[in-house]
Amino acid sequence: MRLDTGCLVAMTEEVDYNIEFVKGVKTALFGGEGLFFATLKGPGTVWVQSLPFSRLASRVFAAMPQAGGAKGEGSMAKGLFDMFNGD
Repeated sequence: MRLDTGCLVAMTEEVDYNIEFVKGVKTALFGGEGLFFATLKGPGTVWVQSLPFSRLASRVFAAMPQAGGAKGEGSMAKGLFDMFNGD
C-alpha cells in the first residue's frame, strides 16, 4: 500500500514500513499529496485517515467562530489562540 505519510495513523508491528520520495516533478508539485509516500507491505493491520492531519487542523481552525464574547470569556482554546494573535 502506498499513501501520503500524513494519512497513516497506526500499524501493527508485522507491517514493513518505508518512506519513498514521490517520483516525477509534476506529481511532487501538483499532486497535492506532499513529497513523500509511506510504502507499507506484508501481513498486519494498518489504520489510515482520509484527511492528512495538517489539512484537518486547518479545516477545524477555519470552522471556529472568529468573533468571540467580551475579553475574558470563552474556552481555554480561545485564550491560547488569542495569545498567538497578540490579544
